[in-house]
Amino acid sequence: MTTILLVDDDKSLVRALSIGLGAFGYLVEVATNGVEAITSAARVLPDLLLVDLGLPELSGIEVITAIRAWSDVPIIVLSARPQEAVKVAALDAGADDYLTKPFGINELLARIRASLRRSSRADEESVVRAGELTIDLAARLVLRGDVAVHLTPKEWGALAVLVRNRGRLVSQQALLEQVWGPGYSGESEYLRTLFSRLRKKLENDPASPVHLITEPGVGYRFEIGAVIAE
Repeated sequence: MTTILLVDDDKSLVRALSIGLGAFGYLVEVATNGVEAITSAARVLPDLLLVDLGLPELSGIEVITAIRAWSDVPIIVLSARPQEAVKVAALDAGADDYLTKPFGINELLARIRASLRRSSRADEESVVRAGELTIDLAARLVLRGDVAVHLTPKEWGALAVLVRNRGRLVSQQALLEQVWGPGYSGESEYLRTLFSRLRKKLENDPASPVHLITEPGVGYRFEIGAVIAE
């Protein structure tokens, strides 16, 4: 079932869209503020986001920017702001589409289908191999040889960030904010514990990792030396 994360603090709209989208076979998860949106995106790993711009705590633009740092998930903005400058800002931040309120459910459904089709085509090129590891970003699947590796949502979130940025250093702060959410940027011990578990699951010699590399005091990177993207 396709999962949609709906990010809006308008209770009546959330209720109407949850019922309407559910009637067409979508599973709807809800976040009512910007911080919750980022945390839920890392936890739920939805197939598509619907994001209002006028959110409490963090704006929709900030939510889009944060999620785009680690995910290519389709994002459609739902906003009452019709100004061209606002639309441009949202699209520049990483939104895929922009729908002005009020809108009809049929138009929203059509835009959802179009965004998912585009995402599906992009996902065909989302398989990355590193030694005996096969990482399918679209399917959220990791194989070690022919064996599927079970990862927790946060383990997958951190791995996906590094693989999407393979070969580049990702700071501790960026990882913490993208995987745990704003407010966790100082919790470096979370990362040490998480990467210790990941290395045990993915590395042949966890004490001398080949793929999951730590830059002490700075961040982490996914080593691209043995990585081939399809």
